[in-house]
Parts: sequence; structure tokens; C-alpha cells
Amino acid sequence: MEPALHLDVDGTTATIRITNPAKRNAMTPGMWRSLPALLDRCAADPAVRVVVLTGEGDTFCAGADISSLAGGSRDDDPRGLAVAAEEALAAFPKPTLAAVRGHCVGGGCQLATACDLRFAADGAVFGVTPARLGIVYAASSTRRLTELVGPATAKYLLFSAELIGTERALRTGLVDEVWAPDALDGRVAEFASTLASRSLLTQVAAKEFASGAAPGAAPEERTAYWAGQGDAEMAEGRAAFLERRAPRFAWRVPAAPGAVRSALS
Repeated sequence: MEPALHLDVDGTTATIRITNPAKRNAMTPGMWRSLPALLDRCAADPAVRVVVLTGEGDTFCAGADISSLAGGSRDDDPRGLAVAAEEALAAFPKPTLAAVRGHCVGGGCQLATACDLRFAADGAVFGVTPARLGIVYAASSTRRLTELVGPATAKYLLFSAELIGTERALRTGLVDEVWAPDALDGRVAEFASTLASRSLLTQVAAKEFASGAAPGAAPEERTAYWAGQGDAEMAEGRAAFLERRAPRFAWRVPAAPGAVRSALS
């Protein structure tokens, strides 16, 4: 099986599957490069409400394909490509969820931390391992990891390159939920359906506020901007509550490429 990222859309959920089973789903330069384009497709598809990132088989991703670190052109340097893919994933406007089995290490952990949420199968292992290779972890990646797990755990992971299990990952906030391996897919599907039933406008605005996006704008201005976008959403939510029915939220991410990122800047 050729190394690749595979995109499958089922109703409101798009699944991006990391596929390189011969190397524990390690990411090649071509795989890193393809992720932003797949995310653009998902952002432009109004039917897609949630993106799930997962690995083929019984592992998530063992990081960058180490053989790609030597040789090749500067454009194929997996370190720069990994950061670009991570930033594209973090900037994706709709909710993202990493479904983790087995190893989630190095660049794989980098991708998982760029998702909004992480659900793991019991027995998964996590590690941030540049210290094993003498690689300087990118400043943006270090900040994202630190914001997620706190300075002490971030330093533990980066300084030691040790792997941790699901118990510690859950305790430190690296993962949000841990499930038995045979229950993970069902829980991910259930939660993705829940996310898809909620207001996308609320989710996009909350994602901006939580990530500290649009640094040039005052918080009250951004709150007013999003509130102004939400009159119809709020009316539908109120009507659904009073009528005791499920809401039918209609707001969608603007279809024009870059429209959401422009709105958030």
C-alpha cells in the first residue's frame, strides 16, 4: 500500500486516514504536503461539519518518515512541511477530532495536538521525540503543546522524549477521553454526530477565541462581529427550545477560499 492520506466523507463527517502501515503510518513529505489541500476540500464542502483524523490499522502515526530527513531537496524537508501541515490543521475552521490508537509519536503527536480534541483507545502511547534526533521543535508547535498540557508536562515530554500512556495523557490534558479499543470508533462517530447537530457559528467563533486568533482586533469587536452573524442561529435555537425539537442550524462557513481566515484576521 502506497503511503498516502485518504479522505472519506460520510454524511457530515470527513475522515482523513494516515496510511503508511509498513512504517507505522509515518508521514512522508508527500503526505505532509497533501494535508492542507484535503483540509481545504473539507472546509469548502458545506456538508462536512466535523473532520476526524486517524491512522490506518492499529496505530495513529509514528511521526515523520526518518529516511526522508536525509537527502532530498529543501522543499522536501519534513520539518518545515510538518509545521505547515500542523498550522493548516490548527487553522481549519470546523471542529477536528483525532482518533488515536497505538503510537502517536513525534510528528503524529504534533498533528494530534493541532486537532481540537483527542479521543484515544486504551493502550495508546504518546511522545514528542525531537530530543532523540537533535531536532529543534518549532516554536509554534512548542507553544501549542504547552498551552494544551502546561509547561511542566511539555518540558517533560520535550526534554526526555519519553513515551507516556493513556492514563497520564488523560490526566495532563493531552487526551480528552479514553475508550476500550473496540469502543473507540463508536464513540467517535457518536460525538461527531453530536458536534454536527450544534451551531457551527458558535463553534467557529469559539475556536477563534480559544486559539487567540485575530490578534489585531479587540476582543469586544470580535464578539460583536460574531454576535451580528448569529441572529438567525439564535432565533432558530430559541424556537427549537420552545417547540421541544432539535434545532436546524443553517449557518455555514463561507464558500470562497480563504473567506473564513480573512474574517478571522
